[in-house]
Amino acid sequence: MNLKEKKLFLLDIDGTVSIGDKFIDGAIDFLKYISSVGKYIFITNNSTKGTHDYIEKFSKMGLKTDASNFITAVNASIKYLKKNYCGKKIFVCGTKSFLTELEKNGINFTEKFETDISAVLIAFDSELSYGKIYNACRILSETKADYIATNPDLACPAPFGFIPDCGSICSMISAAVKKEPLFIGKPSVLMADMCLEATGYSKDETIIVGDRLYTDILIGVNAKIDTAAVLTGETDINEISASDYKPTYVFRSVKEFYEKLTVE
Repeated sequence: MNLKEKKLFLLDIDGTVSIGDKFIDGAIDFLKYISSVGKYIFITNNSTKGTHDYIEKFSKMGLKTDASNFITAVNASIKYLKKNYCGKKIFVCGTKSFLTELEKNGINFTEKFETDISAVLIAFDSELSYGKIYNACRILSETKADYIATNPDLACPAPFGFIPDCGSICSMISAAVKKEPLFIGKPSVLMADMCLEATGYSKDETIIVGDRLYTDILIGVNAKIDTAAVLTGETDINEISASDYKPTYVFRSVKEFYEKLTVE
């Protein structure tokens, strides 16, 4: 399908449309174009914020959004927990915002060491403490709790470069307990499936846009949906050339993508 026939744009946030609290050049025009032809949904692995927090953040940045514009790792984690651990106790390492979303959705969780825990869930925790890591390791070592995590991203873009993401936190824990987590977010197809179900668009009408090969592009490969890589975040052109999974399209930024879509 031609790029101009795409109707549903599944967009990463950090490194794709914004960095920190600033939009990347051309992002607003890109989003306005999408709204004129279809719909955009942000599918971010960043679990530090709930949907309400993102709506507030973008409002302050000059973009009006609503809950239908977001399917985050928080949403995917809640759906996964309800399906696989309904009523069971979960130890969670995450931000206060993440915990608030779990509480709103009736997830039975704790931040303390307890012996009746069914799973340890690690999120991208910008409020991380050594005490949280200690408790996670103890539970994974002394009980039969499963080990799950929101996303495998090693680094999150920041205004000065990058900071450790959930994948890096998990690497630290895994090195201690000799276990690897099951990741819920991208590149798992769960978030893409949730977007298609919510909108009714087909895979052919959809494109996934992101800056990271092993999450944003790989989810497209796994879901059999076209992808576009942008070079404003983690990935550079040399990594794309060397990668086993290739994006359908490559653009220097969403501004270049927008210009491609609007050229006569």
